[in-house]
Amino acid sequence: MEKTKVVYCGNVCEKHLNKEICVKGWIKKNRKLGSLLFIDVYDITGIVQVVVEEKNKQFEECLKTPKESVVAIEGIVRKRSNINKELKTGEFEIDLKSFKVYSKSKLPPFLIQDNTDGLEDLRLKYRYLDLRRPIVKSNIIIRSKIINLIRNFFINNDFNEIETPYLSKQTPEGARDYLVPTRSRKFFALPQSPQIYKQLLMIAGMNRYFQIARCFRDEDLRADRQPEFTQLDVETSFLDANQIQSIIEELLVYLFKEFLNIDLKIPFLRMKYSDAMENYGSDKPDIRFENKIMNLTSYFSNTKFKIFKNVYDSKKRIGGLFLQDLISKNDIKKLEKIALDNKAKGLAYLFIKNKKVESGSIASVVEKEIIEKICNDYNLEEGVLFFIADEVETTLQALGAVRKEFLNISNKVVINQDFAFLWVVDWPLFEYSDTENRYVSAHHPFTMPQKEWVDNFEKNPKETLAEAYDIVLNGYEIGGGSIRIYDTDLQTRVFKFLGLSEKEINDKFGFIINAFSYGVPPHGGIALGLERLLMIMLKTNNIRDVIAFPKSSSGTDLLFDTPSNVSEKSLQELGIKLEK
Repeated sequence: MEKTKVVYCGNVCEKHLNKEICVKGWIKKNRKLGSLLFIDVYDITGIVQVVVEEKNKQFEECLKTPKESVVAIEGIVRKRSNINKELKTGEFEIDLKSFKVYSKSKLPPFLIQDNTDGLEDLRLKYRYLDLRRPIVKSNIIIRSKIINLIRNFFINNDFNEIETPYLSKQTPEGARDYLVPTRSRKFFALPQSPQIYKQLLMIAGMNRYFQIARCFRDEDLRADRQPEFTQLDVETSFLDANQIQSIIEELLVYLFKEFLNIDLKIPFLRMKYSDAMENYGSDKPDIRFENKIMNLTSYFSNTKFKIFKNVYDSKKRIGGLFLQDLISKNDIKKLEKIALDNKAKGLAYLFIKNKKVESGSIASVVEKEIIEKICNDYNLEEGVLFFIADEVETTLQALGAVRKEFLNISNKVVINQDFAFLWVVDWPLFEYSDTENRYVSAHHPFTMPQKEWVDNFEKNPKETLAEAYDIVLNGYEIGGGSIRIYDTDLQTRVFKFLGLSEKEINDKFGFIINAFSYGVPPHGGIALGLERLLMIMLKTNNIRDVIAFPKSSSGTDLLFDTPSNVSEKSLQELGIKLEK
């Protein structure tokens, strides 16, 4: 009889029928039915069923071997009498001839299956077991395949993949750096992005660069953030913003077609930053649904409702949002908390039916004829009309956050498409930081001002626009980029405007200022967050689902129990003394 040496579990098929093969993997489960024992064995490719007859001398050993033990099984492939259509190998089974145990498993701390009973912290502590779950394993394999597709795309478009250092220099702006102490009593910093390196590569004449880059940011965490993450980093010389955006569009068309068999339409929609904020209250709006923010200030010019009247008289903003669903009071409480968390003083609401007020928190104090006019002008039939009255920026930000929550509390929000891409353009060059009491870069300090602002951005920092662009998908910023400053004098002016002294400029950025004196091409680029993109493509809600060994929501590694203490000897070598 012809013998096949080793076959992956998920690859057992018709060509192996009536042949002796060997499979190696983990025991998923075993079940005894009468005189027969059925064992499911799995590996990275899938599951295959093994049958052991009671007369087999290894029957008892097979029966007693715990789940998740690693085994090798040799036997004859035959057709199953009861076909399992849910398995790739569901037509076949292996009639066991020999059974070998490589290692036995203890009882796992949670069920190793998609519908597990393990909470996230427990699964992160035993991540190597969690990775055996089919859905988690699949995500990591898909990640590998998509990264390979990205590499193929850029290499085929004449880009060079170039690695940049992890041990770098601390720079201002952005999130806090992770610092790496050395025995010389000085520090490296882990890069928040390869920004300066890729600009130096353009000065070096590399022309088209890309990298699958690891980045590190010590910032507050949420579902779409991790302290260490991976980004697709791209930089080019002599291309303008539209050309760079077109390359990224072509990449995404390629990825979605190759992987999801979805035909994306390009060019993607482009929206000014000011329009995004005005209509959606967000610089990363989810445009899959409408529910735009309404500027209702003018309707209350003669209202007797003092709060709204005072806001109107002080030239602030009365903004509105309409949800076409009569949601519960508990849902309204959730939305009120979101508004308060976003600095609003409150969230007023009215229940609307047949374009008229039925009830609500301000039903007894606001004129019904004003509301009826709003309903008629905006064609608001039935649902809840929300109001925030405050400073313009606060009103827009809070309503934007409330709008985003509509997707979680109502199934009547109309989703127009699965994947909605958007370029947000015409960004401000600076934004004012209340905590630092100064202007900071909206993106980073190497961003080029738009042409009409190059000579006078210091006089009009609030109005100055940047050659910057973000790409947004389903309400998530998945990438950001800009055309870079390539003039020494202009770069120095920007540094000084941001509050850096001559000494600080020289200490922190002297190397790039010096490099600028040796001929710099016009250049620009972009960086895409790979985990965020994968999270959306795979329709999961957390980037931890697409990272092999992620940190917890508090930024700790539960598997290695880090960050952890180090020995006093190590601290002494580094010249570090910790305060209690």
